[in-house]
Amino acid sequence: MNKLLKYREKLNLTQEELAEKAGISARTIQRIEKGTTPKGHTLKVLANALGVNENDLKEDLFKSETINYQLVKYINLSSLPFVMIPLVSIVLPLLIVLIKKQFNHLTKQIISLQILWFILSVIIFFLIVLFIKNGNIILFLTSTILFNIFVILRNTVELDKNKKLYIKLKFSII
Repeated sequence: MNKLLKYREKLNLTQEELAEKAGISARTIQRIEKGTTPKGHTLKVLANALGVNENDLKEDLFKSETINYQLVKYINLSSLPFVMIPLVSIVLPLLIVLIKKQFNHLTKQIISLQILWFILSVIIFFLIVLFIKNGNIILFLTSTILFNIFVILRNTVELDKNKKLYIKLKFSII
């Protein structure tokens, strides 16, 4: 059940009454209760009308997302065959996310990790080429590929056991 609906019913308000109290349309209330995420002004006036904290209402609405953990594992593993072609290891998981409409905090983190890994690898590679100029390039490429494989496999194991990522960022690039 949608959290907005729970708050509304807890106060014994109809959609129309809440809409009038918040100063928005009843149709907007209907859309939000069916799964549309409120933004900006709408979120603010709904939180005020319901007498709840705006952040609590926002978090509650996002917590109601359903996650197909098996699909998230496959999205994570889809980077694995392409670890030697970093750009594809970003594009393929992103395509699967968009096609399967599985855009949630876990898939954002998986793709963000691959993007960050690609950016850092390119920067470090160019620094090694510019300043070191010896056989360390192959050692670097091999170690980055192996580390990326480790991250992908470790996150897959954690998704399987605890339904969360073991290695994740404190921010999302996408």
